[in-house]
Amino acid sequence: MAKKPDNRSEDVKRITRTKKYKEIENDLRQQLEANGTYGKFFDDMIDDYMAMYVTKTLLIEDIQKRGTIVKYNNGGGQSGMKKNEAVEMFNKTNAQMLKLLAELGLKANAMLGGGDFDDEL
Repeated sequence: MAKKPDNRSEDVKRITRTKKYKEIENDLRQQLEANGTYGKFFDDMIDDYMAMYVTKTLLIEDIQKRGTIVKYNNGGGQSGMKKNEAVEMFNKTNAQMLKLLAELGLKANAMLGGGDFDDEL
């Protein structure tokens, strides 16, 4: 069977090759396995989470590059400043990622090797 061409953008390829991306994906799979959670459905959910991770990373890069307020020019003689839409999209993507982790029965802080948020120092 012929291998499918990789039509992803260079930015997406760059992000998916990073050590951080691979560690997060691996950690999620290990947590599911430790919880005794198996199946194609859960593999697909991890794929969804990692796709959102890529999106979130691209949004962060956009915000860092262009800032939270960007110039616009609608071509009809109107121009000015407006909110960078990436900020709102980042917030929505991040919230959806947290919801997906909850559906998987995982906690974000577990991925970082920390305890519960209410643990005493």
